[in-house]
Parts: sequence; C-alpha cells; structure tokens
Amino acid sequence: MSRIKLNTLDPSFKHRVARQPGGEAIRACFACKACSAACPISVVDKRYDPRKIIRMALLGMKKEVLESDFIWLCSSCYGCHEVCPQNVRFTEVMFAIKNLAVAEACVPPGLTGQKALLKQRGRLYEVGEFENEKREKLGLPPIVEHPEDYDRLL
Repeated sequence: MSRIKLNTLDPSFKHRVARQPGGEAIRACFACKACSAACPISVVDKRYDPRKIIRMALLGMKKEVLESDFIWLCSSCYGCHEVCPQNVRFTEVMFAIKNLAVAEACVPPGLTGQKALLKQRGRLYEVGEFENEKREKLGLPPIVEHPEDYDRLL
C-alpha cells in the first residue's frame, strides 16, 4: 500500500470535477461502496473501483486520477447510478473526469489511435469489399466512406 504525499494533492480538484457537467454530485458520496458492488467492470478488473476513484478525486489526487488508465474502463452501464443512495450519478462523474483528462492531454494511446481511425474511416474498423458484398447479399446498401465529413464531426 502506498502512502499519499500531502504536498502532491490538489484540494481544488473535487471542485473542478463538480463544475463539469455530470460531476455536480461528486461531493455527496459517503463511500458506502454500493456503486462498486454493482459494477460489472470491478468484478473483472480490480483496478476499477468506483468508490476508490471518487475517494481519490475528493482527496485531490488529481495526477493519479487523470493519468490513470482505469478511468477509461467504465462501461457506462449505469448500474452504479441505480444503487447509489446519494444519487451521485457515478457514470456522469466519470464522464466529467474523462473530460478533464482530455483537457489536460491525459489520454491513453489506444484512445488516440481510435480517434485517428474515426477521423480516417468514420468507424473503428475498415469496411472493405468483403463486408460490402455481405451487405449486398442482405439487401443493404454499401458503406461508402466520407473522410471529409468525419474530420469536421470530430
């Protein structure tokens, strides 16, 4: 277990999260752990613990939260939202935290790669001749890429 260095904490971090759309209720959390118990991701990856993420944010562990890869693991299933007695709306809090991470250029390489693919193709995988032939057999129109539109949308 590592120790928290008080001189590295940012006491204003929780307020920055609370000012983000979706982050307003973060300070209402009293660490009951209902969110963590309802989270399907925390079952398969112990690094992801909603209660712990909120605790870290409330303590001002800005660097540890924003630079972590575990903030990107939320599946947005809203299970935590359904069980929270304080109506913290943890999924929205995670969106707020991720938005702060992006604003501070704390984005994992995989997400940057996904953005490049979306900008290039409009999707995360290439649709080629094989896929369009399958679509034709199903009576679906072919998928045509419009990279000029994707760049504008992103």
